Amino acid sequence: MSKDEARRYAPATLRNRDAILAVLRRHLPATGLVLEVASGSGEHAVHFAAALPGLVFQPSDSHPDAHASINAWATASRLPNLRPALALDAAAAAWPVAGADAVLCINMIHIAPWAATLGLLRGAARLLPPGGPLLLYGPFRRDGAHTAPTNESFDRDLRTQDPEWGIRDLEAVAEGAAAEGFGPPEVEPMPANNLIVVFRRPAFPRSP
Repeated sequence: MSKDEARRYAPATLRNRDAILAVLRRHLPATGLVLEVASGSGEHAVHFAAALPGLVFQPSDSHPDAHASINAWATASRLPNLRPALALDAAAAAWPVAGADAVLCINMIHIAPWAATLGLLRGAARLLPPGGPLLLYGPFRRDGAHTAPTNESFDRDLRTQDPEWGIRDLEAVAEGAAAEGFGPPEVEPMPANNLIVVFRRPAFPRSP
């Protein structure tokens, strides 16, 4: 298989990448390492790395097919701030990364078991410095209800495919994040009834 053949295309990426990028510009640090968990095709990582040259992007995924696509996109892009894919399972007790200045996860937690969300929160808490952001993008329920009829239908379809999947309650995710030492979420409304939810570990002032 050639590198071009290995590249996968996710139609949603073209629709949402610029809206996500606008939010990333407000929340990511100016420099440092951004770990993307569940990078999928790798298209987001390429787009963000090209737009934010001060940051180094580390894509990752648990699926070998995704690694091939991510690495093909990275090779074609020739971006010096985009690393090859890592094999990373969000639910695993150990991750192959020593630290990160930000953690980004797009469209994963609703198509994975709840254990993956809890693992993501634990792993991000281990890696991030005080003040470092964990950014989650996707659909969420709020106050126990879907935010749009289309999300309700999407949730039914997900649960039909796998009963462990489904759109998560923002309050449950925030509770899990708080248990790992994160502060309350910052919520950014996004197109197509999605949200970006930003969690940060509190940056405590240094003692005099």
